[in-house]
Parts: sequence; structure tokens; C-alpha cells
Amino acid sequence: MNKISSFTYCTLFLLLFSACSTRKQANISQNKDEVLEIINRVNGYWQSSHPEPDRAFWDVAAYHTGNMEAYGVTRNESFRAYSERWAEKNEWNGAKSNNKSDWKYTYGEKDDFVLFGDWQICFQTYIDLYQLDAVKDERKVARAKEVMEYEMSTSKHDYWWWVDGLYMVMPVMTKLYKLTGNRQYLEKLSEYYLYSDSLMYDKEEKLFYRDAKYIYPKHKTASGKKDFWARGDGWVFAGLAKILKDLPKDAPNRNLFVNRFKGLAEALKDAQQAEGYWTRSILDPAQAPGYETSGTAFNTYAYLWGINNGYLSRKEYLPVVLRSWNYLTKIALQADGKVGYIQPIGERAIPGQVVDKNSTANFGVGAFLLASSEMYRYLSK
Repeated sequence: MNKISSFTYCTLFLLLFSACSTRKQANISQNKDEVLEIINRVNGYWQSSHPEPDRAFWDVAAYHTGNMEAYGVTRNESFRAYSERWAEKNEWNGAKSNNKSDWKYTYGEKDDFVLFGDWQICFQTYIDLYQLDAVKDERKVARAKEVMEYEMSTSKHDYWWWVDGLYMVMPVMTKLYKLTGNRQYLEKLSEYYLYSDSLMYDKEEKLFYRDAKYIYPKHKTASGKKDFWARGDGWVFAGLAKILKDLPKDAPNRNLFVNRFKGLAEALKDAQQAEGYWTRSILDPAQAPGYETSGTAFNTYAYLWGINNGYLSRKEYLPVVLRSWNYLTKIALQADGKVGYIQPIGERAIPGQVVDKNSTANFGVGAFLLASSEMYRYLSK
């Protein structure tokens, strides 16, 4: 057997060292400074196009969850101030009724639907703004505490009956736990989630139905398949990432949350389209074919968060992110900063619905900002 020369050993070592030390962003089309530029361009476009604060309902509030993440990586003071003005305009409230006997949690956009999660997602941003204050202003979190403490005092556990609510409210519970140290927030998080899981989770596919109306075989796609809505599962995947960030190791059912997070990562990986996006009906692309950004952005955020925080294998899931990030920045993102191909407000994949480069929406921009901010963190490691 021929001996390998010391020169050959040195050469092999240098080649291996070079490969291992190659910057992570070598396979990503932007470096972290370019990602920062994307965040500023997208958010600058949105805020200049929408200068006046809007109501505190879910679609606007979902944008602000992304805006606060963007502020976290850019420290662009105009971003923080934009959310602060919005919160002030809404008096740090969601739905504003003070008559607890009238508070409801079915779907509703009026002020008596205080217990409906679409009016509670705003509390995520209020808490984040409160935590940024050097001198704490309790007014910012008073309504969040009042509403959630009342909700926890009831005997009901079916508050999260639609999949979007898991993104809307689960992080409110963990943020309030982190703020107050009150473990009831963790106990009720577990109790409410278990109801949602029993109602909407498909153990075979490891995906979530949007709500009870869409459970197979009661509801099917046009070709008879199970119908999992892309943005719906994106809400859950991103919501789980957000709560795992703050859940203590001894939180009730923490392992279930981790398992669901990893299960979604696995299922969504297999359903990703070649160009990097997820179709509106995840397992049946023919139901509503074509690009879609909101679900794709939420998924990209969750994958990156999982990789950044050791929950997901970089080797296994970075290729998924590379494809989805390429879609988000090369197809969804327009030159002026508009984010396109966002399915409008709805709850399912609608055959024939037109979603094009001019289809934009606040919640989808928020999801894009979440993904971009987590990509910045990935490239900064």
C-alpha cells in the first residue's frame, strides 16, 4: 500500500478546512447586509403606503408582529414608532367592550367579541412595546392582562376553534407568562391547545385543518383529497416557533409542542413545490395552483427559527429554506418593495381565485418581515 505524503495530507486538510469555514450565506443569494436592505425596503414601502394607524383587528395586528421583529434586527426607530402610534390609536385595546357579560369568542368584528382571538393578537405587540420601555408604562399591558385573566377564570376551553387563533393567541400566553411569572398562563395555554389539537390535527398527515368545517372526509378538494390550507398551517408552524421561544422547560405539554413543530417541519418539507413556495391547498396543488406568499413566508420563518435555535437540522432543512427564500426574494418581492402573490383574506384554497404580483396584504407583509428578520439572524451567527 502506498503511503500518502505529508504534502497530500496538508492539501487535504486545507481543502477540508476551507470547505468547513465557507460562510453559511454562500448558498444564499444575499448576505446579511443585503437582507437588512430588503427588510428596510419592504417595510419602508408598506409604512409609506399606509401612514395612518388602522384598527387593532387580526390582519393589521399580524403585520405589527412582523414589524416588531424587523425593529428587533434593524433598530430602525421609525419601525418601533409606527407600532407605538398604532397602539396609542387603539388605546392599547383589542375589542373595547367593558361589559364582561357580553364578551364573546365566536367570529365577530364588533367590540363585544373581546374573547375572540382575532382581537387578542394585538396584545403581542403591546407587550413587546412595553418590554422595550426603560420606564415601564403599565397602561400598555393592562387590557391584555384584564382580558386574558378573565378568559382563564372561565370554565371554557374551546377558545381556539380555528387554526389562525394558534398564532394569534398562543404567543400572548407565553409573553404574559414571561412578563408576570403566573404559571396559569402556561396551564391554560396547554388546556386550550389540547382542544385545538384534538379538533384540527390530522395525525396521519401531521398537518392541521383550518377548522371543523374542513375535516376530511366531510370536506374534500375537487379531486377528493384532504384539504390543508397553506396559510393555516403556516399560522400554526410560526405560532409554535413563537411560543417555544418563551416556554420554560417544565411547561405543561412542552414535548407535545416540540413534536408538533417538528412534525409540521417534516410534512411541509415533503409538500414544498420545486420553485420554493407552498400551494394554497398543501397536498393538492391542482385545487388552487400557483404562487402564494403568506403561507410560504410563515413557513420560512418557522424553519429558520428552528434551525437557529437547535430544534431543526440545518443539513435536512436548510435546502427547504434556500428554495423558499429564493421564491420570497426573487418572485414575491417586487423592485419597489411591494410583496406580491399574497392570497387575500379567506380561510381556504379557492379554485380560480387570482393571486398575482400585485396581490398584497398587511398580514402577508408581516409574515415576510418575520422570515426576513430570522434570515438576518441566521446569517449573523
